[in-house]
Amino acid sequence: MAESTAWLFLMIFVVFTFTAVSSIDDKCAACNAVAEEIENGLSNEKPRNHLDMRHRLDSKGQRKGKVIDYRVSELRVVELLDGLCDKMQDYTLQKVDSKKYEWVRVDSWDNLTINKQEAKAYSKDISSYCGRLLEETEDELAERIKKGSVKVGGVSKILCQDLSKHCTMSSDSHQADADDDEPDEEL
Repeated sequence: MAESTAWLFLMIFVVFTFTAVSSIDDKCAACNAVAEEIENGLSNEKPRNHLDMRHRLDSKGQRKGKVIDYRVSELRVVELLDGLCDKMQDYTLQKVDSKKYEWVRVDSWDNLTINKQEAKAYSKDISSYCGRLLEETEDELAERIKKGSVKVGGVSKILCQDLSKHCTMSSDSHQADADDDEPDEEL
């Protein structure tokens, strides 16, 4: 009896996991939510001084090394992207109208009017999606951040159109495409 119950729970877990993994139908909307969180990080950046890497002394007692502009440093990239997917757990999928859903930031999980368990499952879905998205695009995104081409207002285009190709059309034509019954490929 206990063994059959364990198998039942295992099967439910497998079905739930498979459903959760495949639940991100609109990759463009999910990518835009991740881009929005990166833009929040960019807009909340405080001005920083250059990074002084002159820690060695030469034979004359002069400091040797480089002074690196913070805006093009690896430290800036790490600070922008580190913990990004954990922050995505504050998002869930909300129904806008009969056919359209969008990813929204949840201010308080206690005040949700929708099923909290389902909302938490969606938050884990987008967090997992974020991890896969960054795994695929992180090197190129980091290079673009260091070059200064990633700016507030342009993250979505760079991340979702140029790098991941999840939003390849204009937003109006993408919505019409999202209504098709063709399944999207998983990232």
